[in-house]
Amino acid sequence: MAKRLIPLFNRILVEKIVPPSKTNSGIILPEKTTKLNSGKVVAVGLGARDRDGKLIPLHVKEGDTVLLPEYGGTEVKLNDKEA
Repeated sequence: MAKRLIPLFNRILVEKIVPPSKTNSGIILPEKTTKLNSGKVVAVGLGARDRDGKLIPLHVKEGDTVLLPEYGGTEVKLNDKEA
């Protein structure tokens, strides 16, 4: 998915982590516990520029797990996957 969407500047592309609906022992979890606001960083932009034009790199890298705000960001659907 990251090859088709490349974030620019200080943006990142995050794929939501889908929590399991069943535990290892077979217990089915209710829907309220399956809502998880975390994701895996799929792609990272180069970073922002300061007033002098120097590049300020981002602190996250591809593969990091991050927390997502409940109402923040822009949802994108590509090949039936949300990012």
